[in-house]
Amino acid sequence: MAATVTLIGLAGVHLPCGADPALAAARLVVGFDAALHTVLAAAGTGNGPGAPRTIEVPRAPGLPAPALDALAAAVAAGEPAVVLVPGDPGYFGVLRALRDRGLPTECLPGVTGVQRIAALIQRPWDDVSVVSAHGSAFRKAVNVCRARPAVGVLTGPDAGPAELAAALGGWHRTLVVLEDVGGPAEELSIVDPAEAVARTWRAPNVVLCLSDLDRVGAPGWLAGGEPGPPADGWALASDAFAHHDDTGGSPELRALALAKLAPRPGALVWDVMAGSGAIGIEAARMGAAVIAVEPDAGLRVRLLANARRHGVDLRLVDGPVPAALTGLPRPDGVFLATARGDVVRTCATAGATRVVIEVHELGSVGPARDALVDGGYAVDGRLLSAAPLQGLASGGAAVETATSSLLLWGVRR
Repeated sequence: MAATVTLIGLAGVHLPCGADPALAAARLVVGFDAALHTVLAAAGTGNGPGAPRTIEVPRAPGLPAPALDALAAAVAAGEPAVVLVPGDPGYFGVLRALRDRGLPTECLPGVTGVQRIAALIQRPWDDVSVVSAHGSAFRKAVNVCRARPAVGVLTGPDAGPAELAAALGGWHRTLVVLEDVGGPAEELSIVDPAEAVARTWRAPNVVLCLSDLDRVGAPGWLAGGEPGPPADGWALASDAFAHHDDTGGSPELRALALAKLAPRPGALVWDVMAGSGAIGIEAARMGAAVIAVEPDAGLRVRLLANARRHGVDLRLVDGPVPAALTGLPRPDGVFLATARGDVVRTCATAGATRVVIEVHELGSVGPARDALVDGGYAVDGRLLSAAPLQGLASGGAAVETATSSLLLWGVRR
């Protein structure tokens, strides 16, 4: 029988059912941190002439190349090997790396950190979105925490509870933190972001980021919560938003603007001079985190009412623009309901991949285009003309007066 690599998921230092024989037969054991030696000592295989070779690796996603090379060499030599990892090796774990190498594997999963922390606070977790905050994924993970009401965060070096809390400034969130998951010093804490920033947290840890500690999602059909866009579609009718004069934007304008903004989970959208908030609210319904910037107090009241009506959680920023944009987290997309030169120039240097501008005067097209080009964007635009049909329900088809809208957009080169 060919040698295999057995992946064993640990709960702290506790082995899952069936792990003992694999560990006893192993000639090579790879594991994270001190857990490696603790598990071997407890199993009675840590010392002596028959002890397996060991490789200690840092706690990070995947496995470093030297460890993978050693596992491949062991399999080629007919030597069984074991990899000890926290939780479930097939869930944001090392199983993928071994499959990519074509190594024969057996997987004995443990309880994941998200399962453990949800059970400790007696919360169903089928509606919890789970993200990995390791490495370059940290910013996307934060944006999911900003957008969704319940998120499990798999933390890592420089992406722990304190760093996550610091990035959540401006959003109302509660952090449930489990330190030393499954270990002898396991401890559960429920804190607000301000407290989480000031504390030092023991690794390994996992975080539940909740908009409401006591809220439990309704029974669903898809793990992680409802996908976007919602079942009632997007580019909603104008009467889906309470608005004043032209601050709602036509459905046709929103359809094109959203297509060019590309809102999605993990992205952050600025809705600048947000008015009724229709663009930002629709972007949030598609899974993006949203910051709505609106200096008018009356419009902010309508915006918040619209957000509540559509069940989205966005951050509202007041104050004059562009000054109110200073210090906001870097966006992936920006929508501007104004082509004012100073606002466009500020947004063109904010680092977004996409900027979309609603232009109300033809004379503003040139300066807005130039600001985007100077910011490194390839620019395009459309003049939209839409004329609703009246009387369709009763068999008629009268054409109402057409309205026109002008959109300009830039995509970073």
